[in-house]
Amino acid sequence: MKGTEPDEEQLVRRTAKGDRAAFEELYRRTSPWLAVRLRRRCADEQIVAEVMQETYLAVWRAAGAFAGSAVGGSAVGWLWTIAARRLVDAFRRRARYAQPMPVAEAVVAPAAEDEALAGAVGDHVGDALRRLAPELRQVLQAMVLDGLTVRETAVLLGLPEGTVKTRARRARIAMREALS
Repeated sequence: MKGTEPDEEQLVRRTAKGDRAAFEELYRRTSPWLAVRLRRRCADEQIVAEVMQETYLAVWRAAGAFAGSAVGGSAVGWLWTIAARRLVDAFRRRARYAQPMPVAEAVVAPAAEDEALAGAVGDHVGDALRRLAPELRQVLQAMVLDGLTVRETAVLLGLPEGTVKTRARRARIAMREALS
């Protein structure tokens, strides 16, 4: 009977019509992985909780603006874009009040999203991604996977914009060399 369950895009569309049960199902399906992704970028549980709340409030309010597969997007991609931007906003708010931001510690095990990306793009590209230095992979992930701008990536990673640009260039060169 699983085949009759609505996918995330259908849940967003039903949420846009005020369907609370669809919204709750969307939250049930997406909140665990969203929390993990946010925790990988921020070790402060309070900020993660705030970003989660702001993200789902934005989803509830803006579900009608979701364009979805009509423009080549996905519901989970849309959701992550909202969350990533809310996290950048949280970093900016903290920076304004000059409170140091705890940074998530490096994870020894490969992240699920890294493995999924490597599997999705093929073995050769996946191998090249895994061989990138962690600081280059972080920048590439923020800018390519998460779709953040240089400025947003700089705020998210706590780096100067020039450093982000340099690392993005180095990552592109390393990927080009690895794939040639």
